[in-house]
Amino acid sequence: MDTQKLLYCVLCYFLLSLLSAQQVVRGSLAPHHHHHHHSHRHISKFRPSKLFVFGDSYADTGNTGKAWPSWKYPYGITFPGKPAGRFSDGRVLTDYIAKFVGVRSPIPYRWRKYGIPLLKYGMNFAYGGTGVFQTLYPGPNMTTQIDTFHPLITDNVFTIRDLQSSVALVTLSGNDYAYIASSGGSAPAIQSFILKVVKQLAVNLKRIHGLGVKKVAVTALQPLGCLPRSTAMASFRQCNGTVNLLVNYHNLLLEKAVATLNNETNDSPFLILDLYASFMFVIENKGSRKFENPLKPCCFGISSDYNCGNVDESGAKKYTLCKDPKASFFWDGAHPTQEGWNAVYSALQPTLEHLY
Repeated sequence: MDTQKLLYCVLCYFLLSLLSAQQVVRGSLAPHHHHHHHSHRHISKFRPSKLFVFGDSYADTGNTGKAWPSWKYPYGITFPGKPAGRFSDGRVLTDYIAKFVGVRSPIPYRWRKYGIPLLKYGMNFAYGGTGVFQTLYPGPNMTTQIDTFHPLITDNVFTIRDLQSSVALVTLSGNDYAYIASSGGSAPAIQSFILKVVKQLAVNLKRIHGLGVKKVAVTALQPLGCLPRSTAMASFRQCNGTVNLLVNYHNLLLEKAVATLNNETNDSPFLILDLYASFMFVIENKGSRKFENPLKPCCFGISSDYNCGNVDESGAKKYTLCKDPKASFFWDGAHPTQEGWNAVYSALQPTLEHLY
């Protein structure tokens, strides 16, 4: 891939967008909004009582099959104490959003038959490895996840009234892009693919809201260039700036798409959770929670970053594990630890106030 050409193209886009009047101001971490919205929160009539979740491993709480690493030790060692399908040592973004809304983490679709009383908190359709299109990994993409949700409304598992007091969390964490950057695509090809991804994501968001869900929160793309699988070559010392420029392009398009969707509706139901800014805030140690080397993961494969949890034929570990997951921001090659998610959640608080 011609990196310089790519950088140049992306920079042109940035300049254009900065000159355009529609530039949305990224103020998601500005703390001064905080108290202002807090005071409104209690007077507003909307109080969510259910959470519906669509997306990938940043939100999955147990939908993947037992063959996935998320069901192998050491995943889940912090919570619930054994592997249970979360791609972390413990809780993930869904669990923190549920906590904010004030409900229990919604039951994974896969376990719906075993947890009928838990249906009252909503449902989680997210599945590790998926995206808006078919990715390298098996599993239902976002369209299929929404297709699965739809009949539950027509069959009255969830009523129209349930949906009116509900929030959706939608995560898109880069599985659609997993190989395009490394496969040497040209800059224009990568850019047009990013456009396609964001366009399809917007279609999905509109559809979830169209089914009756009151508020829809979607994640901006996290800094993919800072994930341990991107920084391993640099001994986890610095982020890959080229990759992050592409992420910024995705996020800029997402801001425009969401602004358009909000303009088309009366009550601005769509909200971006800026994982880029919140990950960066934590990685740069600006929050109250400091991580000694935020880029270094707790559990990392010896021969490949995907090996956390894998063992060879004789049962020897193919990974190294840190002493204390609480001291790490990243858990494995791509996912935060529970402590990492907690720090990201703290940084997202001002934005989350808008869910009410």
